[in-house]
Amino acid sequence: MMRPRPPHLMTLADLSPRQINHVISHAHYLKTRTKPWLGPQPPSEFTSNSDGKNSIKKRLPPQSLFSKTIALLFSKRSTRTRLASETSIELLGGRALFLGREDIQMGVNETVRDTTHIISGMCQGIFARVGDHSEIEEIAKWADVPVINALSSLWHPTQILAGLLTLHEYAPAFKPPPPKSTAQENKKESKPTVSKLSELPPLTIAYVGDCANVLHDMLVTYPRLGHKMRVAAPLQYRPPKEVMDRVKELGCDEGIEWFEDPELAVRDANVVVTDTWISMGQEAEKAERLKAFEGYQVTEKLCKGAHPDWKFMHCLPRKPDEVDEELYVYLLQVFYGPRSLAFQEAENRKWTTMALFE
Repeated sequence: MMRPRPPHLMTLADLSPRQINHVISHAHYLKTRTKPWLGPQPPSEFTSNSDGKNSIKKRLPPQSLFSKTIALLFSKRSTRTRLASETSIELLGGRALFLGREDIQMGVNETVRDTTHIISGMCQGIFARVGDHSEIEEIAKWADVPVINALSSLWHPTQILAGLLTLHEYAPAFKPPPPKSTAQENKKESKPTVSKLSELPPLTIAYVGDCANVLHDMLVTYPRLGHKMRVAAPLQYRPPKEVMDRVKELGCDEGIEWFEDPELAVRDANVVVTDTWISMGQEAEKAERLKAFEGYQVTEKLCKGAHPDWKFMHCLPRKPDEVDEELYVYLLQVFYGPRSLAFQEAENRKWTTMALFE
């Protein structure tokens, strides 16, 4: 008898637009409900409430992972993914069990299949950050519990969810300005909406640089949500056939334009996105890649044709090759400048990951 397949998430192509929007909406709910209580000065109703039990209950997010253990199966080192997963699991009442490459026998003295069966018998979910995508496909094939792709060579769904939540929070910056009579009182540029999740208008999103896992999940997501994508990359660094087949299967190709000239790609863009040009394991290709991506560094000069209020996003970690960081030349500053949403996006990895675990 064939065993039922648990619900796995390998890429956002696995989810419908409605499901993606539900995750974003729920992440916003969890963030606005939980974050105020985590600061150095919790709201007064928490500190002054005489009923300690009720105040703690009000502070906590849903304890949906109570008594559950989630295996964090990481074959690559991590900062944001590990922080996001461990903190969100703890807030949901569960336990995060970190299993690094040096901690277990998988792939050394034990097969992926056998290790996955063992983990499935003792944990209630697997959050896996792997190298080659075939590794997480193998894990999902044999797992008896849900598996979420925290990153693979081909896809990075959790990063795109964090980006979407960030864009929703800054949606007012992308909307047409109000009438002059009310423009001043309504002006809240560069401050996210925290009380209510704003509706995101159709955007033009430009991606500049290496076509890797982050872009792959953008390609199967943004067009289905009503946004246009403009991608600038050298021909030899375009997505593989496997990804483009999925893009066409979902009907996303009609919402994507391709360029070799990054200045053309960013024209009228509301958002400019880039990624590292040299991922882990590609260090030997550094000289070749830096030469290929010459002229693709995101600067104010490159983006002079973008929308006047364009925003910048980067999945991190960033390198100076990809985005200008010069603090002493204000007009060229991007990464640490007012356009950058990189660190807000990084924090939202936590809330969107929590929504997935929920």
